[in-house]
Amino acid sequence: MTSELGMEKWAVVSDRGCEATGLTHEDARRLVHRLAGEGRHGLCIMSDEAASRLGTGGAFPNAPNISDRV
Repeated sequence: MTSELGMEKWAVVSDRGCEATGLTHEDARRLVHRLAGEGRHGLCIMSDEAASRLGTGGAFPNAPNISDRV
């Protein structure tokens, strides 16, 4: 059985909005570390489902996947 942490179901959110979705928890952690190094604030890891409920309209339709950010 696979841990939820290894599933591609995590998002990274910052004070600017959703940074990426469809990440493993480890990929999300790495992205948070990189963005923090760039001076980004308000970083948080949450499930894609929770991230989809934030913001106007309840979703971030244009949130990039991790492959778009690397």
